[in-house]
Amino acid sequence: MPTTSLKLSPELKERAVAAAEELGISTHAFMVGAISQAADAAEQRAEFVAHAQTALAEMRESGLGYDADDVRTYLRERLSNGEAVRPEAKPWRK
Repeated sequence: MPTTSLKLSPELKERAVAAAEELGISTHAFMVGAISQAADAAEQRAEFVAHAQTALAEMRESGLGYDADDVRTYLRERLSNGEAVRPEAKPWRK
């Protein structure tokens, strides 16, 4: 496995050491885990943005969208009883 060097401020290094001790793991394991979590979050965000851009393009092409109040009502019903009728897409262009 290749080696990577990190230059940390003394304060950040102290925080990493303290967090690792609290978790009962090595400082190295803590840093590897933190980098892994940050990479996962960045990848998830990129996937979310790509999905949103695709949905926006589809909405622009179709001219259909969902009323925010209908969506909120649907989500509330879904949370309260698990079953709800999805709102229907409506034309949003005038």
